Amino acid sequence: MKFLCPSPELADASSRGFEIDGQKLFAVRRGGQVYVYLNRCPHRGVGLEWKPDQFLDPSNSLIQCATHGALFLIEDGECVAGPCAGQSLRAIPCREDTQGIWISL
Repeated sequence: MKFLCPSPELADASSRGFEIDGQKLFAVRRGGQVYVYLNRCPHRGVGLEWKPDQFLDPSNSLIQCATHGALFLIEDGECVAGPCAGQSLRAIPCREDTQGIWISL
């Protein structure tokens, strides 16, 4: 397991980008639960963020690709609208404890 960040650094209804071992990732916290994905749109293989740490749509309820506007469910990364509908983001296994958020690459 690799340490991602202390828990307070990822507020609820927010997202944050990371690079670990050359892999670009992002984390989203929603309803107290953390979700981590590879930062790569399944449509074109590009990063998803609008600007650093900005991975969510204006309502903070979906992940949105800045390039084509594709929308993904936060809970499982499934594309629900856009050019890659039916495809999914690649989830990164994670867990949270008293030290913070950990991932398994």
